[in-house]
This record gives sequence, structure tokens and C-alpha cells, in this order.
Amino acid sequence: MSAAKLKVKTNSKPNSRIAVEVEVPANRCKNSYEEALSKLSRSISIPGFRKGKVPKAVVIQQLGVKRIQASALESLLQKVWTETLDQEGIEPLCEPELEDGFEKILDTFTPEKILTLKFETDIAPTPTLKKSSGLTAEVETLTFDPKKVDELIEQSRSQLATKVPVSNRAAKKGDIALVSFKGTFSDDGSEIEGGSADSIEIELEEGRMIPGFIQGVIGMNINDQKILKCEFPKDYHKEDAQGRKAEFNVSLEDLKIKELPELNDEFAKQASDKDNMTDLRADLEKRLKEDTDRKQTKNRQDSLLDALVQELEVELPKSLIDQEVRVIVEQTAQNFAQQGIDVKSMFTPELVKSLMESSKGEAEKKLRQKLALNALAKSEKIEVPENEINAKLKEVEAEIKLSKDKNIDANRLKEAVTDDLLQEKLFVWLEENNTVIQKAPEKNKEKSSKKTTTKTNKEKKSSKSPKS
Repeated sequence: MSAAKLKVKTNSKPNSRIAVEVEVPANRCKNSYEEALSKLSRSISIPGFRKGKVPKAVVIQQLGVKRIQASALESLLQKVWTETLDQEGIEPLCEPELEDGFEKILDTFTPEKILTLKFETDIAPTPTLKKSSGLTAEVETLTFDPKKVDELIEQSRSQLATKVPVSNRAAKKGDIALVSFKGTFSDDGSEIEGGSADSIEIELEEGRMIPGFIQGVIGMNINDQKILKCEFPKDYHKEDAQGRKAEFNVSLEDLKIKELPELNDEFAKQASDKDNMTDLRADLEKRLKEDTDRKQTKNRQDSLLDALVQELEVELPKSLIDQEVRVIVEQTAQNFAQQGIDVKSMFTPELVKSLMESSKGEAEKKLRQKLALNALAKSEKIEVPENEINAKLKEVEAEIKLSKDKNIDANRLKEAVTDDLLQEKLFVWLEENNTVIQKAPEKNKEKSSKKTTTKTNKEKKSSKSPKS
């Protein structure tokens, strides 16, 4: 029986889900049963019979009717679902769910009778925008802070500092302490996993360890031993330690201070590829200004995108949200791995479950942003010409050759380049057709309540506005 003879009814459900009811003819059910019986008779091994030559009556006697019906139903469900998708042009995002469940269907399955199957699955959402132009977005104005140059130089000084031993005083904030410690939980005395170490250097600055540890080491002398009473933060990454009190038996083995290098041309050569401090400062200032401009552009784009998302009408299917959540968790794990953290020991099932739960909001936000941009591209017919894609591809491929990275999938590379170019065009369109209001940063609101407005291109023709 061909798929064209399947009677199918579809019904849209909330959250971009679809219910599909399929009526399977009786002869189709009977054929599936006969096929299952024949297949089992060829594969079953029964003493006294040659394999593949076992009579069907003996197979039924040995296996029972229900097992054969289960095999027939399993095969039938797979075939019917595949044919239904082709017949109705449905593109599912996930495996179907049976409304009644396999066991319940099996209980009422009779090969000689018509079978009604009820499936549910997620389908791709259809995003629409109430409007995409004439929107207003607000963004804080970012300005270059010259103090940042000095901060970066001081960071480099700290990294290039010489460690000088100290022995005639107690530990102070900013020192480098060589310590050994063993930690236990105060409530049950159990040893803290990863809470012990031998002879490790710790910079005595706030935030380096859990609250109470650094403060406890400050004031100790070399060869002192001390029990520090601490408490793990309530949001600590290991769930079994969150909010628990702990004791650390600490011994201070050595103490050093940082001797910072002088700020001269020799330092400039050590800290960078520049020959003198003047060139180093100029280079840092240039980079910081460029970084400020990039952040300002990104903030403008984010504010425009937020305004566009407010106009989005879409129902998000659970399968898409779950998929995005997995991507976020995987990226988090990759970021930790790149920092040298042992992901396998850190990412316990409990932590992964917690991360997945806490990432749902971020996942939904990212999905809405993607779908809003997709809807904009479709409604305004914004596309990237093939010649632009090819030109950008050549640039990227040249960079890849220089980096000697050969493990690049050509199709995925083209897809990524196309997505980037399309996104650039979409943000250009948003800038030209909407209004971005630049406001003073929160800390400067009292000093200045004035706002600078960047108007749309259409408005610029009739009035002047400050450049952003």
C-alpha cells in the first residue's frame, strides 16, 4: 500500500508543535505482521529445525503473538512516520512522540484492523515582525579613558616583576605566599575534594581564594601553622560545597614580594615590540581607542537588536531551546578547557544539570535574536551577492593558509562567511532605518542628563544631528 493512501490529519499546537493523526489501512497492518513473522522465522534458531526453515506456526508457539506484533508495530511506526512526512511535507525538528505510547498501542493492535496513530513533533517556527523600521533604541556612550593605559602598563610591570624573598615580617596584602593546606568541611569533617595542596604560590589579593582564606593568611609568619575558618559562596561551582563552612589547616612556608621594574625604555622592550615608552604608550592608546570603538559599535547593534526582538512574534519549540542550551554548556566547557581546567572532573552530572537549567533564559534570548534577524532578512529581501561571498572567502582562506590550519570544512566555512556578511548587512539596514539615542553612562547621569541622538538617514536629509 503506497503512502499516498494514508489518511492524515494535522493540527497546529502551541510552541511550534504539530499533532499528526494517521489512519493505517488494515491490510497494511496485516502485511507488516506477516513480514515480521517471516523475518523472525528466518533468523530464529530452534533445536530440530534448520535455521531459516522454522515453520511460522512453531515461531508463533515459541515467541508468542505479542512479541511478533511488537516487532510488526515497531517497523510499521517507522515506515508510516517516514511516509507521512514525505506525503505532508513536514520537516520535524525532533523525533515524534506517540500520544498513547507504544505499550498502549500494542495492547490494542490487531493486524486485521485499521490502526489510528497519533504523533506529535516540533517544527521550525515561523517568525514575523510587527515592524522593523522607525524603532528607537538607547545605548550608553563609551569614551576612551586615558587611565586605562596606565593600568595596562602596571599589569605588565606586575607580570615582569622579580620575586624577592622576605623573612623579617608577617605576610601582607599583595605578597606572594608559598603555602600548603588541607581543607575539611566543618559540618561533618569530610575532606574537601580539591581542597588540599602542597607548596603552591598564592598572591594575597582578594578574590584569589574563597572568602576568609586570604584574610587568614595575612598576618602569618614563615613556618606558622593556622586553622582558617572559611565559608564557600552560595553560588560556588561545586554544588556539594555551596554555602558550607570549612576549615583549612594552613602552613606558611615562604614569603616573597614583587619588585617592579622601572618604567623606562628597557621595560618597553621587555613588555612589547616597541623600543621606548613613548611608542609603547602611543600603541596602547591606539589599541584601547579601537577597542572602545568596537565596543560602542557592538553596543549600538545590541540595542537595535533588542528593539527588533521586541517586535518579534514567534513561538519557540522546546527542541530548539534544548539544542541551544547544549551549545551554551558545550561552549562553557570549552572555555574552561582552554584555561587549563580539568573539565571532566569539574563538570559533574549535577553541575551540567544545573548549568542547563540556568542557561535556558540565555538560550531563549539567543534564539529570539537569530529568528528576528532571519525574519528581517526575509521581509526586506536582504541577501549577500555570490561575488561578495567569494571575495571574502578568498581573504579568509588566505588567513587560514598563513595559520597552517588544514582542518577546515569548506562548506561550513562558506556558511559561516555568508552568515557574517549577511549579519553585517542587516545591522547596516537597522542603523539606516531606525534611531539610536546615545545617553551618558549611569555614573555620569547626575552631571549630564543630555542625550545625543543619531537619526535615521531619512531624518538626516531634513535636519543635522551630531555624529555618533
